[in-house]
Amino acid sequence: MARGPSGRGPSGVERLKESSRHLRGALAEELAAGGTQVTEDGYNLLKFHGSYEQFDRDTATARKQRGEEKEYSFMVRVRMPGGRLTAAQYLAFDALANDRANGTLRITTRQGVQFHGVVKGDLKPAIAEINDTLLTTMAACGDVVRNVMTSPAPVRDAVHARLDQDARLLSAALLPRSRAYHEIFLDEAPTDAPESEPLYGATYLPRKFKIGLAIPQDNTIDVLTNDLGFIAVFEGDTLIGYNLAVGGGLGMTHNRPDTYPRLASVIGSVGPDDLIAAAEAVIALQRDHGDRSDRKRARLKYVVDAHGVDWVRATLADRYGLDLRETLPTPPLAVPDLLGWHDQGDGRWWLGVPVPSGRIADTDTARLRTALREIMRDFAADPVMTPQQDVLLTNIAADERAAVEGVLRAHGVRLDADQTMLERWTLACPALPTCGLALTEAERVRPEIVGALDAVLARHGLSGERISLRITGCPNGCARTYAGDIGLVGRMPGHYAIYVGGDFEGTVLSEKLLDRVKQEDLAATFEPLFAAWAAERTPGEAFGAFCRRVGLETLRERAGTPATRAA
Repeated sequence: MARGPSGRGPSGVERLKESSRHLRGALAEELAAGGTQVTEDGYNLLKFHGSYEQFDRDTATARKQRGEEKEYSFMVRVRMPGGRLTAAQYLAFDALANDRANGTLRITTRQGVQFHGVVKGDLKPAIAEINDTLLTTMAACGDVVRNVMTSPAPVRDAVHARLDQDARLLSAALLPRSRAYHEIFLDEAPTDAPESEPLYGATYLPRKFKIGLAIPQDNTIDVLTNDLGFIAVFEGDTLIGYNLAVGGGLGMTHNRPDTYPRLASVIGSVGPDDLIAAAEAVIALQRDHGDRSDRKRARLKYVVDAHGVDWVRATLADRYGLDLRETLPTPPLAVPDLLGWHDQGDGRWWLGVPVPSGRIADTDTARLRTALREIMRDFAADPVMTPQQDVLLTNIAADERAAVEGVLRAHGVRLDADQTMLERWTLACPALPTCGLALTEAERVRPEIVGALDAVLARHGLSGERISLRITGCPNGCARTYAGDIGLVGRMPGHYAIYVGGDFEGTVLSEKLLDRVKQEDLAATFEPLFAAWAAERTPGEAFGAFCRRVGLETLRERAGTPATRAA
């Protein structure tokens, strides 16, 4: 196995993959052995099959003091290209959430669905039940191509049909060939037939690989944050080609300046029929040149920066046979609002329903899960999960609109008209108590943070402004923290680094303004910034653009409080 760019040997995870017999390891034996957890090797191999082992961090300390084991459980993630489900599939997931998980479903920022709180004994049955719906958890996590994203808008036209078709095509083509998943979780009998991974190789990719397809008019997926982004260019209903953007990725590590977020670089275009060939070439480039010694530096973005885009183009052509065409002209990227009622274009309608932090649950104030179950059952409203963690209820007849909305209202569900603009455009990762990487809260403090910042916006007459806020409990960027107007990145318990200066459309990264700001000081920190934006902006100037024009040093002078310090 090759050494990494640093000259160091391969990491332990690389050695594990190489010896795992194409992701089998001892997983079957571990799952059959009982108990509540798996080994470290099992933990790392389970990712490829769509699951992460977790434990309840809220109870861990008290249980340790009592000499008790941590409360272990598993997160299970579904691979569902473009976020599409049928109503029947959703109803099966809803039942599974009760029977095998913690009674909730969670929409991810990559248009998937996650189940939390699956105990070890239920892990294999849960994955089998997901496969019974004709979906899979295979390659929803791990060092492979993850869930393929595309525009969630259920517009019934040739453009959106082609995006959906190509997302499904890529998703199927880029699955691992190993039968390990089918043997371990679906009881497929092993065979003596030789097995290989023609695209991934014995050690798969150095790290996860994300792909998204967009059109300039709909960058809901933040296409430039992907390792590989395809931007479709149409003339009328005819696909002319795809512009290729390579090297996006948002993960970083605090106090390691050699790790950083990056937006993908557009390097050329391919024809309408060259999608799979282009994807396989870029994946192979990452497979062969990515850092396998340091997982924090293993994404494609570091290969692109180390060698340059000219080298990328030349290597794709010379070694992998991908001759890129000139970049196709496109209008600027835009992000449409998909919430509320929209005409699908076929005589039916969709309703975009906001789902705060993507958590589909019944609470004391809103029984969202019950309402969605009733709508799927009674109206067969096939759902689409969005990168904004919301759900689009599709194929609703015009004369059913009032009844569908009535079900949601009867269960206390807040719809788009009930939300502030900031609520509408806020993302938050799960963070505590389940994520082992979280340094502080995200999902659980989202209402408090949004409420505090909304009050400041209102004081300055800015409540109607479209502004994106992304909150994560750690620096890994799962809520695309560095690609919006404002990013709050977990720094330590109760503290966040503040990032500003990105744009709503996903074409500019934000930069660190302040470090280690207490949650209770966020509103006071933004008060002078929002006041200045209201008073000094040029006509129509967005918050991120205002921050870039004014500059970080001036913003720091205005925002500083006793509880904050500059980056």
